[in-house]
Parts: sequence; C-alpha cells; structure tokens
Amino acid sequence: MSFGVVDMDEEGGPAAAADEIRRLPAEVNWEMLDKSRFFVLGAALFSGVSAALYPAVVVKTHLQVAPPPQAATATAAASLRRDGLRGFYRGFGASLAGTVPARALYMAALEATKSSVGSAAVRLGVSEPAATAAASAAGGVSAAIAAQVVWTPVDVISQRLMVQTSSTCRYRGGVDAFKKILLADGVRGLYRGFGLSIVTYAPSNAVWWASYAMAQRFIWRVVGAERSESYPSLMAVQGASAALAGGASALVTMPLDTVKTRIQVMETDGAAAARPTLKSTVRGLLKEGGWAACYRGLGPRWGSMSLSAATMVTTYEFLKRLSAKEGSLD
Repeated sequence: MSFGVVDMDEEGGPAAAADEIRRLPAEVNWEMLDKSRFFVLGAALFSGVSAALYPAVVVKTHLQVAPPPQAATATAAASLRRDGLRGFYRGFGASLAGTVPARALYMAALEATKSSVGSAAVRLGVSEPAATAAASAAGGVSAAIAAQVVWTPVDVISQRLMVQTSSTCRYRGGVDAFKKILLADGVRGLYRGFGLSIVTYAPSNAVWWASYAMAQRFIWRVVGAERSESYPSLMAVQGASAALAGGASALVTMPLDTVKTRIQVMETDGAAAARPTLKSTVRGLLKEGGWAACYRGLGPRWGSMSLSAATMVTTYEFLKRLSAKEGSLD
C-alpha cells in the first residue's frame, strides 16, 4: 500500500526508501475499485474457496465439541464411515448463505478503513511502513466487527448442523435450525458467543493484517522487489505472508475459539440457568482435559487458517486487480 510519502530508511535514507516503495507491487485501494464488479466477482470466488476449505472446519468443530480427546484423522475417518462425504458438508448451505453478505461487509469495511486511516496517518507525518501497518490493523478490526453482525448467527446455525449426525439429527436444515433456535432462546440464541467472537476476531484481524503487510515488505526485501513484476512471484509472496500470519493467529486465538464454539453449539432447554456461560464453559473444558482441551482441533484449525489465509489473500488480491477501474493501475 502506498500513500505517496517517503520515509527515512535505516539502511539508506530517503532515496533508498523511495526506490524501495517505487519497486514494490502497486496496491489497489478502495477508490480504484469498480464496486459492482468487486462484490459480484468476490461472491463467486470466495464461495468456491469456502467450499474447498469447509471439511477442515467441520473436523475442527467436532474436535472442539466432543468430550473425549481424539485425533483429527480418527474424527475425519469416523465421520466418513458414518455419514459419507456429505458429513463433511453439513451446514454448508447455511454457511454459504451467510458468507456472501458477511464477506461483502468485511471487504467494504476493510478497504474503506485502510484507505481513510492510511491517508490520515500520512497527513499526520507517520512514515509509510508505520502508516501501512496502522491502516491494516484498523481495517482488520472494523472488518471483523462488521462481519460478525452477520456471521455470528450463521456460525451458530452452521455449527449446530455440523456436529449432528444421521443418528442424532435434530435439525432438518438451516431454516429449521433458525426457527428452533429462535423459539428456544430468542434472538440472543442466534447471537450466542457474539461478544466472545468480537474479542477473538477483532484483535486477531488487527494483528493478522498488520503482520501480513509487514511480512510482505520483509519478504520482498529478501527476494528482491524487482521480482514483483512476475505475477507468479507476486502470488507466492502474498501467499507465504498470509500463511505465516494465519498460522500465528490460529495459535494465539485457539483457546477463545474453542470456548466460543462450545458456547454456540451446546444445546439448552430454554431455561436461563441452563444457558452456557463463559465461566461454566471454561470450567467444563478444564475439567475434561486441562488447558490442553482448549487446544483441541489446533491441527485442523492451524492448517485450515494457514491454507485459508494463503488462498483467501491471493484470491482477494487477484479479485482487486480484476475489479480495478480502467487505467487505474497504469
């Protein structure tokens, strides 16, 4: 991301910094995008990516909810024997229905915030690398909060569908789950874990986007910024930067994600006393397996988030270039 300023570089002064910024890949910002093309193409591209990565999310959710510790491969094999391939796509329809509006909100909030915060930081005299990191972090926070307004109810419904099996089927689909959850717990049932989701994903997104921006700059310095003219090299650097940021984020936020998943999936009979709380959920996890229980499903989540991050970012960057207005990249 370039906001049009030159900062003093430790290794070479203004001229070196200006040359480095000039040779880095051009950033496609919010003002350069054809918004209609951006959202239409984005819905199609991200739906495909979500379909490819969904089975890992299903396995991770089973591991987080099931009391006895079990290996990811054993969980996947048991699901395959019990329900076949369709078991890996339980709740996918509901998840996909929410992915499109949630992603649209996420992308709009991310790009608009990055653009406004980055420009404001530069006007205040902040150096370009610092402005890029700050803008990326702020964009990540606003994007996470905006998306969770839509995504939390979708998450609650899709995860309930994920963990039910052919022998324990309670919901006949996303619409049926929506009605039953609403009847049992009201609107608050659909937003169970919303606060914890914000606590988990807002700082995680801030760290992720800031780390991604800094990792890209570092990797380009190592491999040589002149190689950014090669599109395969560009995608490789973006993918590697995203995978590193995604893996680290998975490790840091895993306990919160496990607790959030438990709170969202656990059934209630509608009585206030029976509703899972943060305290009771954490206590139950610690009783089951100590702190290690909070990291159940780390393998699939680590792999899923790293692969998802690399895939999503390369897709996202490709999408922005496809959606750039005519002549904006010249």
